[in-house]
Amino acid sequence: MTTTHDATAPAANRWIAMAVLLVAGFMNLIDVTIVNVALPRLQSALDASESQIEWVVAGYILTFALFLLPAGRAGDIWGRRRMFVWGVAVFTVGSALCGLAPSIGTLIGARVVQAIGGAMMTPQTLAIVPIIFPPSERGTVYALFGLSAGLATVTGPVLGGVLIKLDLWGLDWRPIFLVNIPIGVAAILLAFRFVPRTPGTARTGFDAVGVGLAAVALLLVVFPLIEGRLIGWPGWILAMLAGSVPVAAIFVWWQRRQAEMGRPQLLPARLMDNRDFLLGTGLVTVLFSCIPGFFLVIALYLQNGYGLTPLQSGLTTLPFSIGGLIASVAAGWMGNRWLRPRICIGALMLAVAMGATHVVVATTGDAVVWTAFAGPLFLGGLGLSTTISPLFNTTLSRVSGADTGSASGALQTFQQVGGALGVALQGQIFFSTLAGAAGMPGHDAYATAFGLTLFYTMGIMALMAALTWVLPRPDIDGA
Repeated sequence: MTTTHDATAPAANRWIAMAVLLVAGFMNLIDVTIVNVALPRLQSALDASESQIEWVVAGYILTFALFLLPAGRAGDIWGRRRMFVWGVAVFTVGSALCGLAPSIGTLIGARVVQAIGGAMMTPQTLAIVPIIFPPSERGTVYALFGLSAGLATVTGPVLGGVLIKLDLWGLDWRPIFLVNIPIGVAAILLAFRFVPRTPGTARTGFDAVGVGLAAVALLLVVFPLIEGRLIGWPGWILAMLAGSVPVAAIFVWWQRRQAEMGRPQLLPARLMDNRDFLLGTGLVTVLFSCIPGFFLVIALYLQNGYGLTPLQSGLTTLPFSIGGLIASVAAGWMGNRWLRPRICIGALMLAVAMGATHVVVATTGDAVVWTAFAGPLFLGGLGLSTTISPLFNTTLSRVSGADTGSASGALQTFQQVGGALGVALQGQIFFSTLAGAAGMPGHDAYATAFGLTLFYTMGIMALMAALTWVLPRPDIDGA
C-alpha cells in the first residue's frame, strides 16, 4: 500500500519513480514530432482540407496552452500523483481515439483530448521532483529532463516515418498514435507502485472566469488566422480578430480584480505588473511562433512537393534535432554563464540557418538532396536550443520566489500560444502563396511558398537578437 511520502527524506524508489515520469513526458513530447512528419499522409488518407490539417497541430497546441495553468493548480488541490495518473490516462485514451479516428473531424477532436491529458500530466512531473529528491540530486534530475526532451525531438521524426513505412497490420498512419496505449498503461501502473502520493490542499481554488476569458481571446485570434483565407476574409472573421483585443483587456482587468479581492487568478496580477517578466514572456512567444509552423511547412514541402515518404522526410529534418540535442547538453555545461549573449547568438544562428535553408530551397531542382539541407538544419537546431535555456533563465530571474511556480507555468503556456499562432501565421503564408502559384510547376510552387515562410522566421529571429539587449541583466550569480 502506497503512503504519503515524507518530503524531508528522499523517496526509497525515487529513481524508478523518476523513470516513470520521464517515460510519460517522453511519450507526450515524441507525439508532437511524430505527428508533424505524418501530416501529409493524414491529409491524403482522410481527405482533409488545408485548414483542417493545420488544426491537427494548432488544436493540440492551443488546448495544451489553455489547460496548462489550470492543471497545475488542480495538482495543488487534489495531489500531484493523482493528477499525473489522470493526465496519462486521458492522454492514452486520446491516443486510442486518434488511432481509431474515421474522419479528420474526429481526429481533431481526439487531438484535443490528447492535449488535455498532456496538460494535466506535464506540470506535475517537475513539481514531484522536489518532493522525492534531495537538493543535492535535483541538478542531475533536471538534466535528465532536458536530455529526454532532446531525445524525443531526435527520435520522433524517424520513428514516425518508420511506423508509417512498416504499415503495421495495414493500419497506415494509425500506429503513430496507437503505440502510446501500452506505454500509457504501463506508466499508470508503475506510477501507482513507485510514485509517492502527495496530498493536496482544498484552500487553493480555480479562476474559472479567467480560464474562459483566456480561451475566448485565444480562439478569437487563432480561428480567423487559420480559417480566414479559405472563406475569403468576410467581415465577421475580421470582427473576431478585432474582438480579441477587448477580450484580452477584460482578462487583465479580471485578474487584477481577483487579486484585489484575494481570490485565485489564472495569471497572478503581480506577474502582469512585472515589466521584465512580460518582456521575456513576449520573446518566448515570438521564439516559439517559428518552430511548429516551420516543421508543418517543411513536411508538406518535402512530401507533397517532392514526393518524399514520411521516413525520408523525417531523416531529412533529423539534423535539426541532432543540433538541438547537442546544444542542450552544452547549455547544461554552461549553466548560468553568458545568458544574454547566448540568447542573441542563438537567435542569429536560427536566422542564418533559415536564410541558408532558403538558398537550398531556391536552388533545388527536380529532386531533394538531403545532404544539402543537413548543414542549415543542424545550425537551426543548435540555434534554437542555444536560445531556449538562457531565455527562460533570464526571464524567471526577475521573478520573486513566491511567484516562480506561476511564472514557470505562464512561460510554458505562452510557449504553446506562440506555437499555435506560428502555425496559423506560417500556414496562412504558405497556403496563400501556394494557391496563388497554381500555374507554376509543382516543385516551383512549393519552393516559392516555403521560401516566403522562411522569410518570416528570418525576420523574427533577427528582431529577437536585437531585442535581447533590452532584457535586464539576469539576477543570477555568475550570469
